[in-house]
Amino acid sequence: MNKLPIHIIVPIFNEGKNILKILKNFQDHVKTPFRVLLCYDNDEDDVFNFKKNFSEFNFEIHLVKNFEKGPCTAVISGMNYNQSECVIVYPADDFENHNILDEMYKEFTNGNDIVVASRFVKGGSMTGCPIIKSILIKLASNSLYLLSSIPVKDASNGFRLFSRRLINAVKIESKKGFAYSLELLVKCNRLKFKISEIPATWVERCEGSSRFKIFKWLPQYLKWYFYGLGTTWLKKGPEKV
Repeated sequence: MNKLPIHIIVPIFNEGKNILKILKNFQDHVKTPFRVLLCYDNDEDDVFNFKKNFSEFNFEIHLVKNFEKGPCTAVISGMNYNQSECVIVYPADDFENHNILDEMYKEFTNGNDIVVASRFVKGGSMTGCPIIKSILIKLASNSLYLLSSIPVKDASNGFRLFSRRLINAVKIESKKGFAYSLELLVKCNRLKFKISEIPATWVERCEGSSRFKIFKWLPQYLKWYFYGLGTTWLKKGPEKV
């Protein structure tokens, strides 16, 4: 398998129809060489009904089975799949942000180990989010930005780029939800690796059902939230991998 600059990881759960739209957007808009990893839980996933359509695209598409269940370990399965300079974790229901992937890679080539697709900088937006979810997301992101040394305004979004250097430097401990993203962010900051953010558009999905389970996943998010604060206020350094 040839090494390419980007692996685009898409965690999926019966997202077959959405995936074809996503792949078409990648083909039409992404110029940087890439490979797509579709990370699934079950062999019964409806993505296999659309596998015959993958030949329509001019890039490699790999189906990667999750070593456990759920979006967090699906993403980790993709991160552990072969090598690339960096990975971009991309939501299976995002039809808005394919046009910023090249810009994310450019930020990576400028020395950043995480590039955050940010809803909360100028040019970014979050639309249609349920009120409780919106309050919790904004509260966590704003307070971490104000109270810690983390230099970005959107701490919780799972859509971002991670360098291979960072992935190899830390052990990902998260098992639930999208906590891997916050964990990698706070560990990257503690390692004093560079982090940047660019504006992105986030729209609440209108087809299918969301797998976002905020209250079920909250304990893991809180763990990494306080880890981020500890870097600043307790002067904690990185643990050994």
